[in-house]
Amino acid sequence: MARPHEEHRSKAPKTLKFTLYTISTSRYNAKISGKEYSDETMDVAVKLIREKKHEIIERDIIDDDKEMIKQTLLRAVQRDVDVIVLMGGTGLSSRDVTVEAVRPLLDKEVEGFGEIFRFESYREIGAAAALTRATAGIISRRVVLCLPGSPKAVELALKIFLDELPHLVYLARQ
Repeated sequence: MARPHEEHRSKAPKTLKFTLYTISTSRYNAKISGKEYSDETMDVAVKLIREKKHEIIERDIIDDDKEMIKQTLLRAVQRDVDVIVLMGGTGLSSRDVTVEAVRPLLDKEVEGFGEIFRFESYREIGAAAALTRATAGIISRRVVLCLPGSPKAVELALKIFLDELPHLVYLARQ
C-alpha cells in the first residue's frame, strides 16, 4: 500500500505552468523608462524551471508597491497557472512589502517552506538567513512562492522545492 505522499506525487501534474514576477523598484523604473536593465534573478528562475520542462506563462517586473503586488497577484490567480513566484521584497527594509501584500490573500500558508529555506540558507550564509521572510502559500488553488530577490536565493529555493511543487499543486487543488 502506497503512503499518502507517494500517492499524491503519482497523481500530481507532471508539467506545471508558472508566472514569474521580480519585485524591484530600480528594475521597474528602468523598464518603464525604456532604459536597459538586467534581471539575473529572473534569468536564474527561468533556467531552472525550464530545465524541469515546466512552462512559463508570464514573466514581468513590478514595483516594490504593496497595492501593485496585490493587484498583480489577484490577476495572476485568475489565469490558468499552477505556481506564482514573486522574487524580491521579502527582507526587512521599509521597501520590502511583498509579504505584507501577499499574506492577507493566502487561503493557507505553507509555514514549512520558509523554515526549510532559512535552514538551508543558514548552511550557506550563516545567521543572515534569519533576515528573510520567504514564505509560500495557496491562493485560489494556486501555489504562491515569495522568495528573496537575490539570484543565489532564488537558485537555492528552486533547487530545494522545484521537485516538490507538483505535489504541492496537487494538494492545493484538493
